[in-house]
Amino acid sequence: MKFSEMPYSRIDIEAAKKTIKELTEALKSAASYSDAKEIFLKQEELAKHFHTMVTLAHVRHSIDTRDEFYDAEEKFYNNAMPEVQEYSVAFTMALLASPFINDFKKDFSEVYFINAEMELKTFAPEIIPDMQQEALLTQEYEALLASAAIPFNGGTYTISQIAPFKQDADDDVRLAAWKAEGQWYKDNQAKLDDIYDKLVHLRDQMGRKLGYDGYTQLGYYRMQRNCYTKEDVARFRDAVVKYVVPVVNETYKVQAERLGKTYPMSFADNALAFRSGNAKPCTDADGILKAGKVFYDELSPETSEFFNMMLDNELLDVLSRDGKQVGGYCTDLPDYEVPFIFANFNGTSGDVETVTHEAGHAFEGWLNRKRVPMETCWPSLEGCEVHSMSMEFFAWPWAEGFFGADTRKFKYFHLAESFRFIPYGTMVDHFQHIVYEKPDMTPKQRHETWKELLGIYMPWMKLDGDIPFYSEGEGWQRQHHIYSSPFYYIDYCLAQTVALEFWAMIQEDQANAWKHYMAYTEQGGSEVFTKLLENAGLDSPFDEETLKGVCAKADEWLKAYDLTGIE
Repeated sequence: MKFSEMPYSRIDIEAAKKTIKELTEALKSAASYSDAKEIFLKQEELAKHFHTMVTLAHVRHSIDTRDEFYDAEEKFYNNAMPEVQEYSVAFTMALLASPFINDFKKDFSEVYFINAEMELKTFAPEIIPDMQQEALLTQEYEALLASAAIPFNGGTYTISQIAPFKQDADDDVRLAAWKAEGQWYKDNQAKLDDIYDKLVHLRDQMGRKLGYDGYTQLGYYRMQRNCYTKEDVARFRDAVVKYVVPVVNETYKVQAERLGKTYPMSFADNALAFRSGNAKPCTDADGILKAGKVFYDELSPETSEFFNMMLDNELLDVLSRDGKQVGGYCTDLPDYEVPFIFANFNGTSGDVETVTHEAGHAFEGWLNRKRVPMETCWPSLEGCEVHSMSMEFFAWPWAEGFFGADTRKFKYFHLAESFRFIPYGTMVDHFQHIVYEKPDMTPKQRHETWKELLGIYMPWMKLDGDIPFYSEGEGWQRQHHIYSSPFYYIDYCLAQTVALEFWAMIQEDQANAWKHYMAYTEQGGSEVFTKLLENAGLDSPFDEETLKGVCAKADEWLKAYDLTGIE
């Protein structure tokens, strides 16, 4: 069914709560495993439909945040979901206490029950009002960013639309775009500070109500950290500073020399890889999707079937428009067993990476669409990001169809940026750990903390006030995840390390690399992250030697890459 034809109707929350309560009581009194399993599967169907309707409302609201109907639906679910969670948690408690729990574990993936136990640690009825307020504040942040009208060069642009100017080869235009965007954030900074301050204190309060020493442990449970701890993450951050930062620093020194700039460079100059300009798609949005079809048709029979299904059913919304939520994401609609991709094309290389990155998520979801329960269709988020970030590298042999004459530029810049991203993403994680350890920090102190971390993780950035919003340590406010999904960002860094493993494998034998990718992806969310990697013959990013190894290989390739003739 095409996305535009999918019917939507608001879930009757009171009826849903009543049904879940009845199923809970029936599960408690089930006389046999077959009876208990039947009840479990009825709850599964209810959850799938509930998820589908909530997701339809969310996606249609994302597509146009000014749509009054779906704005109201989004607010409705933000308020209702915590109330429903109270009933779903009661069902989960009954399931875990069932005398047939061992039978359930034989029939269904054990990781589902590990995560179910973790879910119980994230909820109590007394935090429902806090959860409702948290959702409303997050929606307020999203609406604020979607409303951005940035004056620049005689026009007005959204945050997504001004992005190409921030990569313009003309130094004056590029710097002016960075300043214009930064000024919009500065103009709205009091609101941004207020929203985040409220979110931090709300989350800290939730953690304490649940018996934790603040939010951090609750945040880890919410993110389903089911096979590693914050101590493991801290060691990973240390390895990033030890192995990645020095090598990335050298790449920026080379870039400064290539551009004829003095190192360290401003944020605006670091955004320009080549004096002649960054790699750009050689075609428009339709052409990118057509080139994506060629890539997926030729990559494998499975990806071909998947991508054609996406195109045929209008499951990609990629054009940037006024009122559209910023950013991009992939989600799923389990009633129809299909994923959906949301994006904002803006004429940069990021448009192509959307077709590979978000479609990497979507391919995994489609491949595992029939798993039961639906929670095991996807792994935890760091596991999901491996699918997407690795798919970007599998597209390299088809890069010319996307970039034409800029193909060499793209490959160099893509690998460099993949490598360079890890310090930034790790810094986002470090920042959040500090913020939630010290929830009473003032907005000024948070900005100072970010600026201090920039000096550790991104020493190639000049912090002299040239672009006030960024150089004064306020740039974190444009990072959506910091507001909406605390502690998410380290997932990208862990996954990028694994994706670089795939990149190295692809350089030697693409077919063999694809076998490992499918071995990883076909598991869905049936195991914890580290076990998924082990089963697919991949190394763990928590092993310091893994990060050290991929860092060295990428550095060697970048230094040896032939840039002859590229200014």
